[in-house]
Amino acid sequence: MHAITTPTAPTPAGHYSQAIVHNGCVYVAGQLPIVPGQKEHRVGTIEEQTAQVFSNIRAVLQAAGSDLNRMLQVTVYISDMELWGRFNAAYVALMGDHKPARAVVPVNALHYGYSVEVQVIAALNA
Repeated sequence: MHAITTPTAPTPAGHYSQAIVHNGCVYVAGQLPIVPGQKEHRVGTIEEQTAQVFSNIRAVLQAAGSDLNRMLQVTVYISDMELWGRFNAAYVALMGDHKPARAVVPVNALHYGYSVEVQVIAALNA
């Protein structure tokens, strides 16, 4: 098992790794829509947040030797279920025909006032 670190995704603010690779899979820590290298936490629309979250996830997956089309499971934490339809439309636009297993967990609040956080498990490239 080994940790993945890449400067193209947000630096962990706590005691955790961006991802861990083990037995042919990569386990990506929950990603907020933080723009790597920026100190300001601009919230933006749910569509903008979704795009940034998956940009961060893609960066971590690529550093590990995987990509979005290798995702097996996606867990979405959303602060307002009223945003679900808009999140889902942005997600579908990003994922296309790829449909990993997915869970959506409503939460009261996320760090920095964001509306979405996503964690994934993906297979490594063969």
